[in-house]
Amino acid sequence: MVQTVSVVIPNYNGRAILEKNLPYVLSNCIDCEVIVVDDGSTDESVEFLKNNFKNVNLITQQKNHGFAYTVNNGVSHAKGDLVLLLNSDTAPRKGFLKYLKDHFINNPDLFAVGIADDSHESGKIIVKGRGGATFKKGFFQHYALPPTSGKTLWVSGGSGLYDRKKFLKLHGFDTVYRPFYWEDIDLSYRAQKRGFQCVFESKSKVDHYHEEGAIKKTRGEDYIQTISYKNQFIFVWKNITDPEYVLKHLLYLPIHLSSSLIKGDWAFVKGFFKAALQIPELIINYDQDSEQNNKSDRQILNEFQKK
Repeated sequence: MVQTVSVVIPNYNGRAILEKNLPYVLSNCIDCEVIVVDDGSTDESVEFLKNNFKNVNLITQQKNHGFAYTVNNGVSHAKGDLVLLLNSDTAPRKGFLKYLKDHFINNPDLFAVGIADDSHESGKIIVKGRGGATFKKGFFQHYALPPTSGKTLWVSGGSGLYDRKKFLKLHGFDTVYRPFYWEDIDLSYRAQKRGFQCVFESKSKVDHYHEEGAIKKTRGEDYIQTISYKNQFIFVWKNITDPEYVLKHLLYLPIHLSSSLIKGDWAFVKGFFKAALQIPELIINYDQDSEQNNKSDRQILNEFQKK
């Protein structure tokens, strides 16, 4: 069975990088439906796309909703069996898609395939895209794995191919992680708890120009770090159910907060209070479907322990 592919690209004030990278998407994703979801841009992104890329399906949001909401909006409009999520600062290389699609042949448990992300940073190229994690000192701590083909704990929301039906079944990215970060780790983790699989394909490559993306260009380092800490707290509170892990988190929490106050790590402190303000939202939107989980935190993390 031939599986069709829809490409979903979220955009916020990315006119220049769309002009640079969208041609690579169109030339290397032949026969794909291409969707760009504009997240309330204030530059000329919308007009530029309407005038220059008429074969692209443009969805416009009047307000800025953040990464998770924007991607979910695009996926909800997609028609493909598979959904390729690409950031606007990403340029896929020739032939990258075939290696990804091959993984979905005769594998009904596959949720998503990660792409080798050649990240251009300060004049260097660092290959990313495959990761593991451990639960240490009361926190879920993720780390990079060697970028060789194999299982991965999560697939990036900025460069990965997803099974659309499974994505929608899991309700997509959780908007509690707004405006950005951790939503892809959360979704991949929830998928693995259901018994689905995430893998990484080293032969599939994209160039990722992080320094040109909206986050790096519009947000300061303190804000980015605060949001990262906030969402790290939320991930634990939302997903971790192992009694020992929960107890360790509660015991280590005052230690981490005290240490941060002493060191002047205000981003950590602010991140905690921002996360605490979202606790009512976590309670209201509690995932009733979690009762369908068939893998525990310990089972998943044991697969990714550092040797």
